[in-house]
Amino acid sequence: MFGLFGPRPAQQMERFRGRYTGRSLIVHQGFTGDWLEELLKQPGGGGHFRIDSRPLPRRRPSPVEWLVQTHILPLELPQPLFLDVREDAILVRHLQRGEHAVHPSEIAWFLEELDTRHHARLVFTEDGGLDAHPGLPVDDNEALSMLEQLGL
Repeated sequence: MFGLFGPRPAQQMERFRGRYTGRSLIVHQGFTGDWLEELLKQPGGGGHFRIDSRPLPRRRPSPVEWLVQTHILPLELPQPLFLDVREDAILVRHLQRGEHAVHPSEIAWFLEELDTRHHARLVFTEDGGLDAHPGLPVDDNEALSMLEQLGL
C-alpha cells in the first residue's frame, strides 16, 4: 500500500530519523486535567514533541504518524508514552502508574535511568525497520532514581 499510494516504509523511516533523531516524543491519547500545563512548567518540558494517537491510523500518514501506528501502538503499552529517539534505537517508557499518568516532573527521573529502565528498545535495522526488544514489565513504572534520592 505505501509504495503505490505514498512513501515506502524505508523512506518513511529515513524521514522520521532525519527529523527526530536526538529528540523526544510523547505519544498520548489526550491529556487529562492540567497534565499538559504541568509538563510545560517543567525544565525542558516544552521541548518534547507531542503526538496524539487517537486520530491514527491515517491513509497517508506523516513519518511520525507512520512510526507510531506501525511500530509504537502494536507494543500495546499504556499511554502516554515517552520516546527517546537515538542514533541506533528508540527507547520507550510509558508514563502511567496504576490508572493515572505520572506527574510530568517524574519524566526527568525517568530520563536519568532510561538506558537501563525502559519498557521497550526498538533497534533500527539496516533495511529501515525496527526490532523490538522488551524491557521492564508493564506494571513496573517507579522512578527508582527518585526513590533513591529521597532515601525510600
